[in-house]
Amino acid sequence: MSTIISILVTYNQLLLSQINQLLIFIAKNIPLKAPKYDMTSPKYKKLTVDKLPIIKTFKKLDYKQMLKEYKIADGKDKKPVNPRGKNPVAPDTVCPRCDAPHNYIYDNAGGRGQLCCKVCDLHFSKNKVDLKTELFICPFCGHALSKKKDRKHFFVHKCVNKKCDFYLNSLAKLSLEDLEEYKKDKHKFKLHYIYREFTTDFFDVDLYSMPKGATSLKFRNFSSHVMGLCLTYNVNLGLSTRRTALALWEIHGVKISHVMVSRYAITAAAMVKPFVDNYDYKPTNYLSADETYTKVKGVHQYIWFVMDAIKKSILGYQASFTRDTGPCILTMRMAFDKFKEFPGKSLKFIADGYTAYKLAQQQFNLNGFDFDVTQVIGLTNSDPVSTEYRWVKQIIERLNRTFKFSYRVTNGFGSEEGSNTHLALFVAYYNFLRPHSYAYWGPLNSIPEIEKISTMPGKWQKLIQLSQHLILEKQLA
Repeated sequence: MSTIISILVTYNQLLLSQINQLLIFIAKNIPLKAPKYDMTSPKYKKLTVDKLPIIKTFKKLDYKQMLKEYKIADGKDKKPVNPRGKNPVAPDTVCPRCDAPHNYIYDNAGGRGQLCCKVCDLHFSKNKVDLKTELFICPFCGHALSKKKDRKHFFVHKCVNKKCDFYLNSLAKLSLEDLEEYKKDKHKFKLHYIYREFTTDFFDVDLYSMPKGATSLKFRNFSSHVMGLCLTYNVNLGLSTRRTALALWEIHGVKISHVMVSRYAITAAAMVKPFVDNYDYKPTNYLSADETYTKVKGVHQYIWFVMDAIKKSILGYQASFTRDTGPCILTMRMAFDKFKEFPGKSLKFIADGYTAYKLAQQQFNLNGFDFDVTQVIGLTNSDPVSTEYRWVKQIIERLNRTFKFSYRVTNGFGSEEGSNTHLALFVAYYNFLRPHSYAYWGPLNSIPEIEKISTMPGKWQKLIQLSQHLILEKQLA
């Protein structure tokens, strides 16, 4: 009996030793808490934004001035080309950079199409003489980028150099399985350096135009108080236009149609928007950005928000039917306009892992706004960045839930105009009228003229009046 026990004890010790060795192997080679997805994997490179390329610009030159400078420097005239080959340059050929005539241009490829200007040393094709004003150079290998794709708002330029360090490093990161998949479906991987050149100038778009459908505040059948009641039921309490009309009839004895309620909402949105957009919010350096969606005639419409994570005010908002970089830039522009002096690198701009925010940052950097975008990825704090800035991301997620709750009763909008009206009134209510626990159950932005009024319909009327005064001041300025 004792022999069997000693054998079992020895075998148990052997098993424990093997388990210990396996644990050491797992700890060294297999991460126990791997992230949900690895943003550095070549499979997810399409979700990343590469750094800016080197941009070379070409200026228009004058061949006459260059010939004069050559004569002053060398003491003699630059001789025209003496063609000796079988492919003379056509008399109507002109250098696209310096406008030198054909007698200063020679065939550089034996009739295969490439020409060269003797004055400015430009190589160009006789079949395609348009001169690029800018040339994008890969920052990793110095190779000129090739234009590969033409999208709605941008061109995609790609470095096709097989010896580029960026490409070689990306290729080296592929596992054997990924390498086999890459050979079969190369479009699934992003291994080459790419740059997106935006063709639309989103920094020259009017952010503060009046919404469509706005009418004057000339009340024929009702008073301004009835309009305040309509806004209180429709915006504050989240009732639909039909339920708002029913509430006014059953509670206040006011017979009004839901169409008139909708017209009041459109007019109010047009009136309060200038005040909301031009108010001095005195924002902090912590901004948070995210996007949610509504439905217009069954189609997704994306709502973009940028808010002050400390003071909780909505600083930028846009609605768009595309989830691309354009509306993202417009929303960020609206938020940055609230700064009297842009904070630069001290700005903490927090967003999720969506590529549009990094692309927008790249365009802002090109236009003199030097700041960084911090991306909080995933739902768990699996990295130091998520641990530090998760609270900022949760604040705007809470805003999205509040907005979705106000939109839910509509079951979707019947027109883009209705969606934009709801968005403008929601931002006005959220920033100036809605009670918040953060502000000790007062509004986020306290206005003395509004605080003196006790009823919510009166507050809406006062907000519209203040916005009217602002519009008149801007018109007279």
